[in-house]
Amino acid sequence: MCGIAGIMSVNGRPVLEDELRAMCAAMIARGPDDEGVYLDRGIGLAMRRLSIIDLHTGHQPVSNEDGSIWVVLNGEIYNFQELREELSKRGHTFSTATDTEVIVHLYEEFGDRCVDRLRGMFAFALWDERRCRLLIARDRLGIKPLYYAMVQGRLLFASELKAILQLPEVDRTVNVTALDHLLAYKTTPERHSIVSAVRKLEPGHCLTLTGSGEPRVERYWSLRFEPETGRTEDDVAEELRQRLMESVRLHMVSDVPVGAFLSGGIDSSAVVAAMSAVGSGRVKTFSIGFHDEEFNELPFARMVANRLGTDHHELILEPNVVELLTDLAWDLDEPFGDASAIPTYMVSKMAAQHVKVVLSGDGGDELFAGYTEYAVERRERRARFLPGIARQALGMISDAMPDGVRGKNWLHHFSLPDAERYLDANTMFKRADRCRLLTKETQAQLLNCQTERSRLDRLTHGVGHWLSTLQSMDLDHYLPLDILTKVDRMSMAHSLEARVPLLDHSFVEFAATIPPNWKMRRGRTKHIFVKALRGWLPDEILDRPKQGFAVPLDRWFRGPLRPLFREILLSDTCRRRGIFDEQFLRRLFARQEQGRQLDPHIWTLMSFELWCRRFLDGSRTPCVRPASHSTLIAPSRVRRPLAASS
Repeated sequence: MCGIAGIMSVNGRPVLEDELRAMCAAMIARGPDDEGVYLDRGIGLAMRRLSIIDLHTGHQPVSNEDGSIWVVLNGEIYNFQELREELSKRGHTFSTATDTEVIVHLYEEFGDRCVDRLRGMFAFALWDERRCRLLIARDRLGIKPLYYAMVQGRLLFASELKAILQLPEVDRTVNVTALDHLLAYKTTPERHSIVSAVRKLEPGHCLTLTGSGEPRVERYWSLRFEPETGRTEDDVAEELRQRLMESVRLHMVSDVPVGAFLSGGIDSSAVVAAMSAVGSGRVKTFSIGFHDEEFNELPFARMVANRLGTDHHELILEPNVVELLTDLAWDLDEPFGDASAIPTYMVSKMAAQHVKVVLSGDGGDELFAGYTEYAVERRERRARFLPGIARQALGMISDAMPDGVRGKNWLHHFSLPDAERYLDANTMFKRADRCRLLTKETQAQLLNCQTERSRLDRLTHGVGHWLSTLQSMDLDHYLPLDILTKVDRMSMAHSLEARVPLLDHSFVEFAATIPPNWKMRRGRTKHIFVKALRGWLPDEILDRPKQGFAVPLDRWFRGPLRPLFREILLSDTCRRRGIFDEQFLRRLFARQEQGRQLDPHIWTLMSFELWCRRFLDGSRTPCVRPASHSTLIAPSRVRRPLAASS
């Protein structure tokens, strides 16, 4: 696992070593073990390395035999040993035992299609000196991040936004379209960052750039839900279990200790069960809980740990997170409205004291229809039989009711067509509230913004079964933007590599062939996955309702954290920013204190304001890692073209 960065100039402006080192310095936690830089005319690649595979000779950047191709990699290639053997037979010579080196030789054989052969989580940058050409690629599901910007004739790219913000020429103007997406869905969007000048490379995409052109972005992979027939449930369940063990076995390859996050839910428990089945020795597991029983899953995690005989570690999270907020703003890299980042941060901190790699159960809900929203939609789909005149009447009654009156939102919800109704239930600040929340000056910048449009079109024109449409949308949006972003940022904050075996693309493609009625049976989610795990895990785990990795924010905000959000959002600093309407904020706080569940809304607003303070205020100075983060900086090295060093 690493943090990568680079600069390619297409206008003759030189790339400076100091620029690359400044970018790396912002990402030290991603790679405290090593630093490497490659420099040539008009190109620079750099990385911070967390040593997982080939601890002694796996330094980056890595080149081919004659030094004409160089690569930096963030992530892991799980089939690298198989690829290495194949490439060696084709005549390629390896100088290291690292997985990174297979990429340069794959590129020599297959060009840009080398990505098709990679099985893993990755974001890499490859420089082809002969063709004066840069190739950047991101893994299929978006497990590893990659940001880029074209500024003053130079392409800047890095694993984190803040690395790009180290360069003074990058404009830090807030992208109001990304802000609107944040307010609707608690994350910034697929292509855009919170900064107007910086974009994201989407999952399953490549970017190429030559010395005389503009960046070209293309998709190289997409998932299709195409149910296969002619198989029995029992056969599919057995194959599912075998594929899970294969993926977990690959994800356990490491030259350092490997553990696992264990929430007590089905997905993480399945991963730990597979680790116990395919590995040797006791698996180290890590769980976090709360004194509030409604949110505490520790008893279930303990049950799984006892059943599987793991070396189990637990932590109770207290609502004293004030001191974490500055660190979270830095480590999350962008504003982020999912408060489960807090327990993810803390469980990562605990795990990092024992292991360097953890396996996570993320992805199971998207693959096997585990979200309660899917079951709710199954019930609410009956509303599609309502005559249009009945819908219109419900909408008119709702419009006539004052804001805040019980039942108003319910009537409005069922007055909507199917696609709009589902989106309405899964949008945080609705469009009308976003308009009230933002000042008129900010609203004026959103005149052509259509935040909901792409999702609405997808829901309206979904191909195939309605459940597959929802799963596909979550795999493209919620999973990479929320779940994987949270796990990547919070684990990397503690120099901990998190791997997700349920998102091995081969496993994902198999899951997409399972008929939807085997995933949800009579309203029960994960039917086929539970069947595959029956006998492997306790029935109490398999049969209990989904709980989710939630945080008792509402009670914290009514208790010890009550002064905090007012202090932040009603401050002179926030007011002078001119983005949020103060009167709407005050009404929001009043409604929250009256019992409305508005804690996600408030947390998201706080996250944005704290990000602004960390990265925008005093923006002419470089971003600096908070003093509370103590990370040892390992020695670094500079590599140059062979011709330059001869």
